[in-house]
Parts: sequence; structure tokens; C-alpha cells
Amino acid sequence: MPGDLIYDYTEKGYRLERRQAPKLSNSEVLALCKILLDSRAFVKTEMADMLHKVIACCVPESNQALITKLVNNETFHYVEPRHRTSFLDTMWQLGEAIQQHRYVNITYGRMKDRKVVERRLKPLALLFSEYYFYLIAFIDDSNIQRIYESARDMTPTIYRLDRIKSLAVEKNLFRIPYNRRFQEGEFRKRVQFMYGGPLQRVTFTYTGYDIDAVLDRLPTAKILSEENGTYQIEAEVYGTGVEMWLDSQGKYVSEVQIKEI
Repeated sequence: MPGDLIYDYTEKGYRLERRQAPKLSNSEVLALCKILLDSRAFVKTEMADMLHKVIACCVPESNQALITKLVNNETFHYVEPRHRTSFLDTMWQLGEAIQQHRYVNITYGRMKDRKVVERRLKPLALLFSEYYFYLIAFIDDSNIQRIYESARDMTPTIYRLDRIKSLAVEKNLFRIPYNRRFQEGEFRKRVQFMYGGPLQRVTFTYTGYDIDAVLDRLPTAKILSEENGTYQIEAEVYGTGVEMWLDSQGKYVSEVQIKEI
């Protein structure tokens, strides 16, 4: 921990005073607890345990009872995800593999056809979105790569952590050139509902009441023009998830055009 070198006139010498690490305020801890509960990402026992640890570690003892009372009702009525799967150990193993650039082998339960498939992957990032944690990775299989190349779809693939049936981390390392490095922050801005696919440009007309909600939902969105509450919007997105969101807006969205970049 860093510190300051202070001259002590009484002792006639220097001493090192350690700086106290910045601590979370009570309001910040309460906000984190509320975000955790709203995520609904973990089974009920894990959620209760995390909340207890956050409060016990970050809140002065005199205020712990108050913050516990403020989250007690939501904790009691917490609805865990339907998969009821604990994946924290898997997430940590994947995090280490990402940092060390190690190949991983997984067996994965696909949703669309209920098949269990095996994949050798180059893990790139872990992301959270709407109740679930995801692994972002490149597939390391020549046959699958040929299919993707023919479809011009060599974007990363997406795997929900709770659907990973088994995981093995290899000693073998992979390398991705710096100019092709994966940037999860940029990816997150352009993906909707964690649906993968090629990078596309979408333009549409919006006539709803809350343009801020549109700009928050699509972080890459730009207002091309506005007249009497009618907005022309353009955004860059990966995959087909954006179509689901546009459809959900009903009559407020029209003149949709989507082109692959």
C-alpha cells in the first residue's frame, strides 16, 4: 500500500505513514446490493452469501443492520434464474485462461436444437447482459472456420456460462495479433441481447416519446436529423438482436434499413 514519508519533529526522524485505501460509502454499498439483486444472475444461496459479504466487508458495523434491512425484503423474495446453475468457479477458470491466452475445451448445451456440442476455443472476454454471464470466444476448428469464412461471419461466438457442461483449460497458448485484439467495451456497445453475427449499420425513424431510452439502448446510435419529434437514427450493431428490440418498439419505429458493414 502506498504511503507518505513524514518528518517527525518529536522523534527527530522520518516515518512512513500508510495511506488508507479508499472505502465505499454506505450509499455506494446499498446501490451495489440493489444492482446485484436486480441482476438475478445467481442462485439464491449465492446471492444471499454475496450480499452478506459485501455488507460485512464494506460497511461499518454500526450501519450494517440498516443496510441489511433495506435489502431484506428483496432478498427474501428473490427469484433465482431458472437454470439454477452455479458457475462461479467456471467463470474464474475462464478469466484466468483469458489473461493467460490459453485454449479451452468445452461441452456446451445449445438452446436452438438442444444438442450438446464440443468446442475448442480461444477465450476473449467475459460479459454480463440481462440476467446471464457470457463467454466471448473464437472457435478453433478448421471446418467451422471455413463455414464462417464462406459466410463472411468471422466475428466472435457467444456462450452462456450456465450452459457450459464441462470445461478444460489447456497448457497450449494462442496468439491474436494486436491489430485484431478483441475489445469487449467496443463489442458491448454494438451487441443487443447477446446475439452474435456480422457488424451491421442500421438506420431507422423513431417517433416515440423518449429518445434518451433509444440512445441508452444503442450506445453507438447517432441522431442524423430531427423534425417535430421525428428522429432519424443510425447505429452500428453486431448480429440480429437489434431486430428484436426494433420490433418491440411497435409503431414508434419505421423505415428500418440494415446493411452489413
